[in-house]
Amino acid sequence: MTRPTALVRSLVCACATALSLGVAVPALAQDPGPLKLDITRGVIEPLPLAIPDFIAETPQAEEFAKQISDVIAADLVGTGLFREIPPSAHISKVANFTTPVQYADWKAINAQGLVTGAVGLDASGNLAVKFRVFDVYAEAPLGSGLQLGGSTASWRRIAHKVSDVVYSRITGEGGYFDSRVVFVSETGPKNDRKKRLAVMDYDGAGLQYLTDDNFIVFAPRFSPTGDRVLYTSYESGTPQIMMLDVGTVTRRRLPVPAEAVTFAPRFSPDGQAIVYSMATGTNTDLYRMEIGSGQITRLTNTPAIETAPSFSPDGSQIVFESDRSGTQQLYIMPASGGEARRISSGMGRYGTPVWSPRGDLIAFTKQNQGRFHIGVMRTDGSEERLLTASFLDEGPSWSPNGRVIMFARESQGAGGESALYTVDITGRNLKRVPTNAGASDPAWSPLLK
Repeated sequence: MTRPTALVRSLVCACATALSLGVAVPALAQDPGPLKLDITRGVIEPLPLAIPDFIAETPQAEEFAKQISDVIAADLVGTGLFREIPPSAHISKVANFTTPVQYADWKAINAQGLVTGAVGLDASGNLAVKFRVFDVYAEAPLGSGLQLGGSTASWRRIAHKVSDVVYSRITGEGGYFDSRVVFVSETGPKNDRKKRLAVMDYDGAGLQYLTDDNFIVFAPRFSPTGDRVLYTSYESGTPQIMMLDVGTVTRRRLPVPAEAVTFAPRFSPDGQAIVYSMATGTNTDLYRMEIGSGQITRLTNTPAIETAPSFSPDGSQIVFESDRSGTQQLYIMPASGGEARRISSGMGRYGTPVWSPRGDLIAFTKQNQGRFHIGVMRTDGSEERLLTASFLDEGPSWSPNGRVIMFARESQGAGGESALYTVDITGRNLKRVPTNAGASDPAWSPLLK
């Protein structure tokens, strides 16, 4: 039997904890031989990882090399799955990208993974970033080395792309670092909030405003390709759905009756249709619109309030919230409409359901006994798990790989502020996302192209 490496054993511990919580975990990127999984609910010990500063192959690349290394370390450590060994503890000094790895030196400081790289500028002034990932105890690379390139202005994106590859090679899961988040930026007192749409990198960098704060906006949602955003605006005086082109920052109103109140929009997985709520008279039902033709189909027809629809990844089903049973609960129905089945069964009220990109879980907001929670459940309503609890947590959004959930948390009191947080689907690694003002209604983009 082949002895498992220390790197793999640490990953097995992390995967085992996830499995014990009912979370689907892909196979490891490398198969070192038969593995014995000790499935426990113990605390995951972060994997020790060494990330020496990338080597500057040209004098002009020195600053970029340091910045790129720092972002990669922040990405990986921020997952809670890795612990960076500080550079001051390094014995080996990587002087050249092609220099053989001195594995004994990295073992001596208990590094189990190693990421090395080099940065140069070509004749056109563009960045060229080379990198490799190593399993120290197996004394072998994890996959072949890669090179990425781009303009100097895109250095952060390049760093995130490197992080995605490193993360994927070590965990076997897709990454989520090269992505963006659209959200509502909030300023002013609680009783007179100014709100406008903003977009940023997943870690809070690269902030860009998409609208001004002249009108209330809420519930932005990215298209599957990340180039468009749906949101609800009070620009016309009543809530109506707008579609915004992220590149040109131009917007248009959906072709629905001008007197109708429309809100809670979301794209279909193929980006060709929109599902949303429309209130007409005393009814609030779900509708579907084909973007190309403008054709509208009514999906529900009950006296209840039906809202917050979200497609399954294959586009065949929709999960939504409804008070048809007397309180807010979660239901699933065919994407073309029809009979809906209730999936929530616990105490309290459920809302804002969002289907995981993996298709196996649904995230939701739950209110019970005066507390708000972000939780997940299987698509049949089983294995409900609450990940957070506070005065007000709401509006979950999935990372592109289905591993992390971002949501809004509002603090109590007249001076309370709304902020964005992320949490792992195991309930670990709760942390605040840095924003330059109050923030709510986050929506994660797919991985950027």
